[in-house]
Parts: sequence; C-alpha cells; structure tokens
Amino acid sequence: MVSRVELFALIRRDARVEGLSVRALADRHGVHRRTVRQALGSAVPPARKTPVRPSPVTGPLGEAMDEMLRADLDAPRKQRHTAHRIWERLVDEHDATIAYRTVSKYVARRRPEILLEARNRAGVMDGFVPQTHLPGQDAEVDFAEVWVNVGGADTKCFLFTLRMSFSGKAIHRVYSSQGQEAFFAGHVAAFTELGGVPAGEIRYDNLSSAVRRVCFGRSRVETDRWVLFKSAYGITSFYCMPGKEGAHEKGGVEGEGGRFRRRWFVPVPKIADISGLAGINDKLAAADLAENSRHIDHRTSTIGEDFALEAPLLASLPVEEFDIALTTTPRVDRYARITVRQALYSVPARLIGQTVRAKLDAEELVVLHGSTEVARHPRLTTKGGQHLVLDHYLEVLAGKPGALRGATALVHARQKGWFTATHDAFWAAARAKHGDQAGTRLLIEVLLLHRRMAHAHVIAGIRVTLEAGSVSPDVVAIEARKHAAAAGEPSAELPRPQRSRSKIVSLPERRRAAELPPDPRPAPSIDAYDQLLRNTPKKGNAS
Repeated sequence: MVSRVELFALIRRDARVEGLSVRALADRHGVHRRTVRQALGSAVPPARKTPVRPSPVTGPLGEAMDEMLRADLDAPRKQRHTAHRIWERLVDEHDATIAYRTVSKYVARRRPEILLEARNRAGVMDGFVPQTHLPGQDAEVDFAEVWVNVGGADTKCFLFTLRMSFSGKAIHRVYSSQGQEAFFAGHVAAFTELGGVPAGEIRYDNLSSAVRRVCFGRSRVETDRWVLFKSAYGITSFYCMPGKEGAHEKGGVEGEGGRFRRRWFVPVPKIADISGLAGINDKLAAADLAENSRHIDHRTSTIGEDFALEAPLLASLPVEEFDIALTTTPRVDRYARITVRQALYSVPARLIGQTVRAKLDAEELVVLHGSTEVARHPRLTTKGGQHLVLDHYLEVLAGKPGALRGATALVHARQKGWFTATHDAFWAAARAKHGDQAGTRLLIEVLLLHRRMAHAHVIAGIRVTLEAGSVSPDVVAIEARKHAAAAGEPSAELPRPQRSRSKIVSLPERRRAAELPPDPRPAPSIDAYDQLLRNTPKKGNAS
C-alpha cells in the first residue's frame, strides 16, 4: 500500500507520460475522480479534515467552565481553580453528570487558550528579548539558598553571587545569613576578586539589606548604611520590579545561582561547625577560577577570555577599606551576656553591668571593652540562640562551684570539644578525694591554666598528674610546662613584666666592671626539687 504522497506522484506521472484521462486514471489507481483532480492540481495532498463531533456532555457546561477559568486571571495564584475543584462545582452547582477525566482534558486545553485571549486583548505578548551588554558596565547580584551539613545537621545557608553581564564571570561566596553584613562582605569579596567595580548599573532585588521601602515604579528608599557603602565603592544600583516579573529582569544571575549550586554543592558539603564556611569559601574561590574555561551557551570564547576584555574597563577600587561590620553598644546583663541581633553571646563576668562595643560582620562577633578585645564568637543566625564560653564564668564559678554541673557554658564547652574526657576524669578524682565543692574548685583552678598555656599542654599535664595519683593544680601547671618545653615551644604562661626605668646591672656585669676573677662555681639548679613530685600525698591534703 502506497502513501498518499506516492499515490499523487504516480497519478501525475501517468497523466504526464501516457496522457490518460481523469476517468482512466481513477480506474487504474482505484480512487475517486475528485482525488485524481486534486493530484493533477497540486503535488501536495490536502490536509486531512478533522471531523467536528458533537459534545453532548461538555458542550452545555463549556461556558460555565470558561467563566471559572476567566475568573482565575484576577485571582491570587494559590487560590485558583484546579480541574478537580471545577468538577466539584459542576456537580454541586449545575447538577452535572460528567466524568472528572473529561473536565481535566477540557481544562488542560482551554486554560492556555483563555490566557492567550486575555493577553491579546491587552496587547501584551509573552516572550523574551535578547540583550547586549557592554564590557565592564553591568552586573547582577542575588542570593540563592544552599544546604550545608554543619555538625551532622543540615543547615540552610545563602550563596551570594555577583555576575558580570558581558562575560558571565561570577563570584560566589556562602554565608550563614543573608543579612546586611553578608551582603556587604559578598560585594567586597567580589570586587576584590574582579579587581574593580562595574562602571555601569548593578541589578538587585528589593532586599531589605538595601531597600527600606518600595515606592511607586522604580523609586526606592534605601537604608543609610547601603547608601554609605554605595558611595564608598561608586556603585550605581538598579532595582527590579517586585515579584516574578522582576526576576526576569536579572535572569542571568537567577539561573547562575541554580547552576552553580548543582555543580559545586552536590554532594552536600560537611563541616564541623559554622566557622567551617571559611574553608568552603576558599574552595568556591578556586571554583570561580576553574569556571574561566567554561563556555556559555554557544559562545566561541570562554568566560575567562571575555572577562580579560572587560577587566581593564572596570572602575577602580576605593583607597580606604569600608568597615562592613555593624557596631553596637550593648549592656552586659547579670548572666554576663550581651544581645546582638536577637542572639546572646557571653563576655567575661567582670564586665557585668558595663557597656561594651560589639562589631558584627558576616561570620563572627568581636566584643571590645575600650580598645581591648574581650571576646570573639561565631555569628548566630537563630533567634534566641546562645554562644557561651566557659572561661568567661570561671571567676563566678569559683565562688559558686555547685553551679558548674548544670552550667549552659559547660554544655557548650563539651559540644565544642574544649571540655574533654580528661577534664571529667580530673573532676571526678578531685571530688572523690576532697568532696564536691573543694574538688570543683580544684578543677576551676586547672581551667584557669588554659588562659596562660596551650590547651594541649594543659591536657597533657592533667594526664600525668592523674597517673601520679595527684589532683593538685600546681602539679598540673608544672607538668604542662614540662610538656611545652619538650615540644620546644616557648612558655607563654605569664605576661612579660614591665621594664623599670632605672638601670639594672646584673652580677656578671658588676664582676666585669670591677675586673674580678671569674666565678668557678656551677650555676644553681632546682633539679633536686623534682623528687618532691614522687612522694605519695598524705590522705586529706591536696597534693
């Protein structure tokens, strides 16, 4: 059986070669004379007509379903009719006997047709217009959500992306929040990596870090610190329209965030704590360099080659670095805590009731008293979260040793690995030997050694002391010094004393000045005192 196209070709050939009539051609090929006339008129067979079949069930209800779909044009997106809801209304309001599948097929066909009719009436066509960008001029900025496994728990973080519109060169950094400090830090990292600032416009969402209020049209009321930052770096901002329409105005960076996330955040990165984001950002910087060899769409040149053309056209960086940290002056409460951005951080207990200066940047909080740094914490992003350091409460715990067992700071110290099983063993031995209060005070004296000695040296000193059957903090200090000396590290136990203004003359200098004969006596030694450490302590005495 030949196809209709082949049939038309045979009829036209026989008419041309043999000169057969229409009737003869119809008899030879077994078709109607009307088909022969169609073949002789055109080599292309006419399209098959679709028969119009009546719809006895859908027909009477079609206008009702169309009205529901037209009402959806002005309804909120999440409160529009589904096919199932239309079917329910037809049954309840029109007493219709109609299958759900019939309604579903009708809605799937008519919904896009009604939408197109509405756009035609408004004179608006749906589509995208290709854009051409000049080198070194325009850029786009956006945050994308990413997940990072922090200490075994999946935590939502935010990927800052600045993308150059001409070359597609993008800089990525991940932060624990998308607050103003992270917003500024991402800009600084991007401008530093690019070696300059885009000379044209940078497109933004209406994010709260930059925009205080959205006014009519493109008019915006910007935040004060964002105005200062723009002025320092010479940024010209362009704000997209709110909603989905605005996302299309910076589609390059919107797609870049998702593409980069699929490429470099699969599998999910794992870090011990939130401070590990710095290591991830180092890897992202290397990934940005690796992306220079990538081709975008059908371009013949790479991202790196295109960026080499626009790098000299970027505006220069400011001479003075802008301080992106938010500075506040909180008051220390009676629990030796300060509140910054609805999160609680500990400070040394001696500052209770005083006002300190807190500098919050994208990843950490630095607390200053006067010009002296007194505390440093990773930034918290959860409302009401706490980050407490056990060392800040040791002076208070020395007077209230019973509070140590349930102290929140002790829980945090265990979670961070600062308070180890060795500390617990010393605490248990001290309490067994001297009771709960006295034994806890001995532990606190040992914990105070961490301020003057390295953590590893103190742990080594505790182990040796326990092996010797002692729970004396003095013995721990001596053994910690020995461990530091064996490791070849200089002792940083005590601060260097202030030098007196008067001239100090040593005995050797006096001997040389008086031209006395050299002293043959050996230098003094305290090695003999080490035998005291080997004596077994008497019961009831701390040794």
